[in-house]
Amino acid sequence: PVTDGSRELHSLCAQLEFLLQFDLKEKRSFFGQRRDYWDFLCQGLARCRQEHEGVHFVTSLDKLKTPVGRGRAFLRYCLVHRQLAESLQLCLLDPESLCEWYYARSPFLNPQHRAEILGSLYELDCVTFHLAL
Repeated sequence: PVTDGSRELHSLCAQLEFLLQFDLKEKRSFFGQRRDYWDFLCQGLARCRQEHEGVHFVTSLDKLKTPVGRGRAFLRYCLVHRQLAESLQLCLLDPESLCEWYYARSPFLNPQHRAEILGSLYELDCVTFHLAL
């Protein structure tokens, strides 16, 4: 199993975060706080009209104060529970939402790149992750 001490885990998480932040439009909340990929994921999963256990878990953690911290915790939760590919795929279903959150260079807006990314993430479902949540 992959644990918190794994160099590959840190590289994987850094690459995932890079992908989710690449060409992300700068958005602000009503109170002026910068919105990040965490907000994109929450909005995408909320559209499915089904509360995602990972979102519920992350929002219950009082120690997490920033969208980036929440996003990182969500990625780790999804890796442990083998839900990363499915969760991201749900967020990528709506082309209008993707255009609202990402500029044209984002790999998520290219159908071939999006399929390759999701295919790779589904392969991670075979890997066991033992991470501190």
